[in-house]
Amino acid sequence: MATNNQEIVDCLNNLVQINNDRIQGYLTASQETDQDDLKSVFSEMMTTSQECRRELVQEITKLGGTPVEGTTVSGKLYRVWMDIKAALSSKERKAILNSCEFGEDAAVKTYQTEMDSEALKGSEYAQLVQEQYSKIKAGHDKIKQLRDAANNAA
Repeated sequence: MATNNQEIVDCLNNLVQINNDRIQGYLTASQETDQDDLKSVFSEMMTTSQECRRELVQEITKLGGTPVEGTTVSGKLYRVWMDIKAALSSKERKAILNSCEFGEDAAVKTYQTEMDSEALKGSEYAQLVQEQYSKIKAGHDKIKQLRDAANNAA
């Protein structure tokens, strides 16, 4: 595989991993809340990330790369999603949404970083990543809006 392809695969794999983290985070959140409206939103977020992951894996495979499995195991993002369980134990809406928004911030930042990478600039993958970013950003904004509403209600 050419170096350029490897750089693209690495970028796309970073996005696979952030979507894996997002799927796991919302799976945990959905299992821990008893609020139907949040369960619905969390399900929608998981579905978006599952679709993004599927598209990314398809492109990585076409490039001859190996898609990463699992979630991140180090760094801030891992700790964020692991902290969701503790925040959810109280089943408090505000705490759940604060944790989710922090994770959403990390997802948006990862997409922004990869969109700015030299490997993707001008490539055929830039549009795919931009389209996925728009979906991830919309999810981020939805969680932020719910969080703000919960904070204002408190």
